[in-house]
Amino acid sequence: MSSSTAVPGQSPIAETAPQSLCALEPRVPADRLVAEMVPPPRFDAVRFDTYVPDPNQPSQTEAVKVLSGFAGGLGGAHASGAGKRKWFSKKPAPPTGPRGVYLDGGYGVGKTHLLASLWHATPAAPSLKAFGTFVELTNLVGALGFQQTVQTLSGHRLLCIDEFELDDPGDTVLVSSLLSRLVEAGVALAATSNTLPGKLGEGRFASADFLREIQGLSSHFRPLRIDGEDYRHRGLPEAPPPYSDEQVTRAAYATPGAALDDFPGLLDHLARVHPSRYGALTDGITAVCLTDVQPVPDQSTALRLVVLADRLYDREVPVLASGLPFDQLFSDEMLNGGYRKKYFRAISRLTALARDAKGLVAQ
Repeated sequence: MSSSTAVPGQSPIAETAPQSLCALEPRVPADRLVAEMVPPPRFDAVRFDTYVPDPNQPSQTEAVKVLSGFAGGLGGAHASGAGKRKWFSKKPAPPTGPRGVYLDGGYGVGKTHLLASLWHATPAAPSLKAFGTFVELTNLVGALGFQQTVQTLSGHRLLCIDEFELDDPGDTVLVSSLLSRLVEAGVALAATSNTLPGKLGEGRFASADFLREIQGLSSHFRPLRIDGEDYRHRGLPEAPPPYSDEQVTRAAYATPGAALDDFPGLLDHLARVHPSRYGALTDGITAVCLTDVQPVPDQSTALRLVVLADRLYDREVPVLASGLPFDQLFSDEMLNGGYRKKYFRAISRLTALARDAKGLVAQ
């Protein structure tokens, strides 16, 4: 549906009115959550041979070698023999030793690229491999229930968990129990994180209360350190300065499939939509245009914005904004606190999407 909209000081814009994320309240059935546990569109085409190791960081070359071997070792029968045992057969002994690899490194060193490459390289049907973020995994348990999630994933060859983060004791116990059950069933694990398994939770609120669970989790993984700088900033300029409200609005009307929202209103809306639906919130959106970007007021709001930034980055949705630049979203207290790595990741990803949006503005 077309409309003619006037922007102050300019001639009317005779274009299709943009959508508003604030007007969307998607409902996501549980079966979609399972079916969508694959690498996001941004990583559809990545492979080990498309990862270019930094010659100054030998750990990157070593990571490719280790993961390639790990993928090759996942061919053949499921480790538990699921689907091939007779009803009278004895239950196989639980596998011993680490059942997975844990990619540790700073944001932007290509961990997700490598994790997605591992998923693609593993010789198994997509239905026998699962790939999702830590948040998406906990949301899956919330949608299916614990036992159904165990049953659904136990026949898988591989479970990849991106951005493994433990934000509260409840999630720690939940994921620890889930992964332990999956390891017993013979599922191989792979994960990325900005922190070594034995160090997760440091600097977090109440970390002493769940450190014991984290230490138990770490035994499931072989830590694999990946050093390097944030590749999104290598040789690239700083984030482009914000545009004016008028420029953002005109770009939204001129871009088919764009969404236009004021930033404070979007933050309020995110509080009313469960984070498991943020991906569905962006379905069909070609660009996100935001006016009046301001500092995020509190940590709960900031963590919701981090999830949205991840979903937009996964789907390569450019973000055009007015107001403050994205590196001023979070307070010094937030950037120095327990969730600082999440916030730096969000800044890095939003900055990359802001660069992608430059072409939306008429020169």
